[in-house]
This record gives sequence, structure tokens and C-alpha cells, in this order.
Amino acid sequence: MTDQAVDTVGVEAAGDDRAPAAKDHQFLGRTRELKELRLDIERAGLDTLAGRKVPRARVLLIAGRPGFGRTALAEELVRQVAHRYRDGVLRARLSEPDGTPVPTERTARALLTALDLPAPAGADEDELGQTVREGLTGRRSLLLLDDVVAAEQVDALLPDTADCLVVAVSQGPLTGIADVRPCTLGGLDTTSALELITRYAGSVRITVDPRAAEALVMECAGHPGALVLAGGWLAARPKAAVADLAKQLRAGGEDGPALARVFRLAYTGVPDAARRMLRLLSLAPAGLVDPHIASALAGCSVEDARRALDDFVALGFLRRVPSPLPQYEVPGCLLPLLRTRTESEDRPAELQLARARMLERTVRLLQSCRAITETDSLQSREKLAALPGTLRFPSPRAAEDWLRIRQPALLAAARLAAADGELDTLARRLMAALVRALVAHFGTRAAAPELYGIHQLVLAVAERRDLPREEAAALLNLADLDAGTGRITEALVRYRAALDAGRRGNDAFATGRATESVGGAHQELGDHDRAADWYGRALAQRLARDEHADAARLYGRIASAHTGAGRYGEAQRNWRAAVAGHRRTGDVAAHARALSELARVQEYAGRPEEALRTCEEAVEWARRAQDTRLRAELQLRLADTLEHLGDPAAARLHRAAAERMPGEEHEEYAEDTGENTVEAKSDGDPYEIRSALIAD
Repeated sequence: MTDQAVDTVGVEAAGDDRAPAAKDHQFLGRTRELKELRLDIERAGLDTLAGRKVPRARVLLIAGRPGFGRTALAEELVRQVAHRYRDGVLRARLSEPDGTPVPTERTARALLTALDLPAPAGADEDELGQTVREGLTGRRSLLLLDDVVAAEQVDALLPDTADCLVVAVSQGPLTGIADVRPCTLGGLDTTSALELITRYAGSVRITVDPRAAEALVMECAGHPGALVLAGGWLAARPKAAVADLAKQLRAGGEDGPALARVFRLAYTGVPDAARRMLRLLSLAPAGLVDPHIASALAGCSVEDARRALDDFVALGFLRRVPSPLPQYEVPGCLLPLLRTRTESEDRPAELQLARARMLERTVRLLQSCRAITETDSLQSREKLAALPGTLRFPSPRAAEDWLRIRQPALLAAARLAAADGELDTLARRLMAALVRALVAHFGTRAAAPELYGIHQLVLAVAERRDLPREEAAALLNLADLDAGTGRITEALVRYRAALDAGRRGNDAFATGRATESVGGAHQELGDHDRAADWYGRALAQRLARDEHADAARLYGRIASAHTGAGRYGEAQRNWRAAVAGHRRTGDVAAHARALSELARVQEYAGRPEEALRTCEEAVEWARRAQDTRLRAELQLRLADTLEHLGDPAAARLHRAAAERMPGEEHEEYAEDTGENTVEAKSDGDPYEIRSALIAD
């Protein structure tokens, strides 16, 4: 279906990193450079000459200005030597399209994902870099680090083993990394340059006028990017001679880099509407474009945008990204030229409107991506039916594949939207939609690293706009992720900050949630007195709002804190209050669990007869709740208590009854704390929090 957001053919191949077949390989020239680089792999370093063991991986550096084929050469080298590295090739880009260095934390996370190693949410770059280096220990891998800005970026990830190889691509030398000799790129040789033009323009005109073709190569200074644009210009004008193009470049009478001169000629030869779309593509997050992004930026249909993008590929303005979905990339060497044109030819208000359209389209795609997972919901089905066909996904699998493939661009869009400062409402909607889509398709645990970064962006926008309710929501989410990875102290700081923000925003729900979570953090840290105190404050808030179910649960939390402190009398009183509360709300399962915990504390207090009676009552309530697992656990506890009371025969009967219960392993049954939802609304844009409280 042409009106669907995703092509379904070949989607199953997502993530296939297999090298292209040899017949499809089209690398040109650079024979001398490739030979030198391959020899450099085996070259003895200073440590080897000094008789010392090589402590770290060898680094090969390919240096040159953007557009001279640095990455293409690196990929060709990797293709030729990859068979030596049994554990595969890892790739990472270390700078944004505008040249801003990518934080080491983000790069390390991407590499850990590729290595199938955990990357705890919220870990700093030192910890993550160390995890990458440890993960590569014992492996024989090849790392391709593209668009390196500084030596520190490479050093933070450099494997501590000589069995790995690092190929770095940079604009200049990387001083600070020992024993690195740069392979500096210039223009292509004439033969390779002519072949590159031939691939776009065909061979006839090159063969008919070889001198003019060589003159064109001279005008382009052998610059691969300029040669591609020249070939595209000729391809679009089948009746033009090669000499015509060379003549026009000379007649321009303008100095400057060859790429800029050829770009100027190629750009002016494009129709006005296409020129406008081409300029606006420089706004695409991470330089990655798909038909939807182009359609939203230019304000045209998706099909028109797709045709225009294919035309730009033929003209040399774009590259196709290998992907099951239609994706394109703006070459890094052309981005500055396009941005210069944008600044001079487009009004700021028009650019901001284009950004807003792009963000709005992204939000709607993310909403569709999430809604397709909720087909059991009538409301979600109605929302899907109301969407245009171009925004619908044919299946949850297609939506998930789209989300995975477009995730780098979506995260980049969130970062750009948060940094913009003038589109904060759209930025907040985008981040909320992205969180919900990631959780719906991948789950909170799997998406935790991405969620952590998004919540940090939400926090930054909320602080900038003075939105205390959203600030509290973001802080709670970040604290939950911190707690989930064992950083309880950091979580406690954020829970306290969320409490302050909730109070400023007069958000009773967030305030209660933060108060309870502060208690949970203290309990995790072993400070049971403070835990009981904070749980008591949260209980007072719940009772004041007549939230009886939450109040009953909090009685249980207070009881667990007293149990940890050895105050069994206080614990029993609070568990009885919890039992009464659950009975009042009619929660049979929670009633049974509270009775089971009361029985446990009675045993701790040395009152086995009372524990036996309470446990028997809990068994009856567990039966009513149809909770087989809890019944089995209680039967085993009854058996232990009866043995302590000197009745082994009855103990055997209860143990046998537990073993006969089907379907569950009989193990300790922890109290289910459930899940809470805080919805902080501002200007009509909800920012949801869904996170489990810290377990007792």
C-alpha cells in the first residue's frame, strides 16, 4: 500500500549488517593509501621496538576534509581486513552533522548495545567507557570511529588489548594518542575521478571528449564530492557536453573550494520548489531524512517528497542509507553549504514553521506507532481510524521496526527540540510521545537508557519554562531509573527534589508519590527509622485525601520498616491496620498478603501460636483470592510453624498440600507494591510517569 508509513517488504531484514556482495562493491582508487594502511596494521610500534608488550589496540587514522572520501576509504579498509577479526566490526559516529562532538556516554552506550552488554541507565561516561573496554577484553574486534573531533573521544574507548584494531576518521591529526601516523587524503587520481563521473553521466561523453573530461576533473580538484555533483549535473542534462560544464565552472570567475563552486552551479540548476526542499533538508535531525521528514519540512505530499529525494540522490545531493525503509542522508560536506543558503534565502519565521511541521509530523507518527499496540482499546482504534493513511502502520511489527530504525533520528529530534527554546510545547509533546512509544514496544527495562536521556531533556525544558509539575514528573522518572540500577543515593537526591517541585506546583499526587519514594530510598539504604518516618508522612497525605487503598498499602510499608528495625510490636500494629484497610476496600488478594506478612512478623516476635492462627486465616483469604502461589507459600510456612510447635505429622500434611498445588514454583512471595501513575499537565500537554515504587 503506497499510503502506509512503512514499506512492509523486507522489514524482517532490519539490522542485517552483512557486507554487500562483491559484484555490488564499487570503491574507486586509493590503492596507495589502502596499501599503506594495511601495512600499518602490522608495523611494529614503539612499545614492540622497546621490548614491551603492546598495552592497547593499534589505531589507524584516516585524515582529510569532509567530502574527500574519508569514510568510504575507512569502510573499504574494514571490508578488506574484517575477516581477521572474528568478533566482528563495531561502528560509531563521534560528531553530529554540525560538527558538535557526540558525548562519550552516548557513543559508549551504542557500542555496548552492539556488544549485547548491559549499559545501566544514568551511568556516567567514565563508567561506560570502562565497561566498553572491559567488554572488548578477550575479543578480536574492529572499531570504526567516524568523524572524530578530538583524541579524547578515541582514548576513552580504546580497547586495552592488541587483538583489536581501531580505524579512526578525522579532519586532522589526533595528538595525544601514541604511535599514530595519519593517512592524509587529497583528491582522487584522474582515472578514478573519470570513472566516478562516468557512473553518473555514462561513458559516451567522457569517451568522446577525454580532454574536456580531464579538464573537468582539474576544475573539481579531484574532490569526490564535487565530482559526484558534476556527474549528477551531466546526468540531468543528457544533451550537454562535458566541455559545457567545465566551461561554466571556469566562466563563473569565482575563487574558493571546488566543492563550493560545483555545488553553486548544480544548485542553481534545480527548480525553485526543489531548491527550497533541498535547503530545508539541512534541518533534518542527525542529517537523516525520510519521505515523512521531507514532506513535513517542505509542506508537500509524502509521495512527492519521496520522488524528490530520489531525484536528489541522482543529482548527488543525497545518499541512500542502507535500510529496509526509505532513508537518506545529507552528505556532511554539503550541510554547511545548504545551511548558508538557508540563512540567506529563507526567513527565520519560515524555518521555524518548517521545524514545527517536522516535529508535529513526528509526534503524530509516534502516536500512531504507540496506538497500533493498543488495538484492544476502542479509543485507540478510533484514534487510528482518524489518522490519514500515510500515518498508519500496517501492523505492530511494522511500527516496531520503524521505531527501531528511526530511533537515532527520533532521539536527535528530541535533543534538537529541547535545545531550540522556541518550540517547547512541541518539544514536550514529542518527548512524551517518544517515551510512550518506546515503552509500548520495548518495555521500560529495555528502553531505560533512552528513557533516561529523554527524561533529562524534559527536566531541562521544565526548568527553563518553570513548569514544576513536569519537573516533578521528570525527577521522579529519573530517580526511579537511578534506583533500578542500584544508585539509591542519587535516587534519594532526586526524590527530594521532586518533592520540592511537586509542592511548588501544588501537585498532591506527585508530592505523595515523592514522599513515599523518599521513604523507600531510605529503607533501601538501611535507614529504617527515616523510612518509617517518611512512610508515615505519605500515609498522612493519603488519609487526608481519603485514598484508602494507598493508605492500606502504606501501613504495610511502615510495618516493613519497623520489621527491619526489629520493632516487631509496631510492625504487628501496622500490619493489622493494613489488613483492616484492605478488608475495607475489598481487595481480597492484598488482604491475604497482609495477613501472611503479619504471620511472618509474629513468628519473628516468638509468638508461633498466633502466627499459626494468622497463617490459617491468610490461607483462607488466599483461597478466596484464587492466589495459588500465595496459598502454596503459606502452606509451607504453616508446615514450618507446626514443626516448631512439635507437630511433624501436621507439618507433613501441609507440605504435601503445597506440593500438590499446580502451576507455580513454591518460593517466597514478596509484597506486590503495584504501579502508580502520576500525570502532570501543563498547557494541556500531559507528561505521564509510569514507574514501580521501590520494593520493600
